[in-house]
Amino acid sequence: MSTPNTTLPYYEQDGPEAKEIAQYLPYFPFKGIPRFYDIGGFLYEPKIFQKIVDIFAKRYETLEIDAIAGLDARGFVLGPPIALALQKPFVMMRKKGKMPNSVSSDDYKVEYGTRSGLTVQRDKIKEGQRVLIIDDLVATGGTLSSAISLVKLLGGVVVECACVVELKMFIDPSEESGLPSRTKLFQGLGHAEVPVWGLISEDVLTKEAVLPKEYVDDGEEH
Repeated sequence: MSTPNTTLPYYEQDGPEAKEIAQYLPYFPFKGIPRFYDIGGFLYEPKIFQKIVDIFAKRYETLEIDAIAGLDARGFVLGPPIALALQKPFVMMRKKGKMPNSVSSDDYKVEYGTRSGLTVQRDKIKEGQRVLIIDDLVATGGTLSSAISLVKLLGGVVVECACVVELKMFIDPSEESGLPSRTKLFQGLGHAEVPVWGLISEDVLTKEAVLPKEYVDDGEEH
């Protein structure tokens, strides 16, 4: 499960709020992944989207945060309304070659391939600033680890990584499973102290998307 933080307002992973939101998170066969969870479902429902923003804002309203960083690209959808609710600066962490005056992290692996490192503008995170990282989903932790590395590179501190969905199967799988371990990845990169929180896990994400007969998996990465 997500790393608990007892100082923050508590929302149970897969609790009542999560189960309601899960009905608007269907899965698709996409990018060669049998269950690709699409946030477009809840973005289309203003009341559900607002509920998610409210949950995140409530969780972090009492935490000392200097900035909120969102990850390219779905973190750009979720992060700004949460940042506005908390009245905190929003920082974009983008793919390489998209922003001037930026620094970059190393390349990293995700569950469906390898990606170039993320970048952030070098003047957006200052020494000692406390940063909350926002993304839609955490699986292997590759993207989050890249973002954590960027914050640390500029002298900041990551107070937590927060995602709508956490795939628990990658937290600390057995050697026999052959799955990558997020725990070992974070430990190897020196990020073990950074807590990760997810509202919903795959245990309640059981809604399969209704697809037309002509549906084709046209994802860019396989």
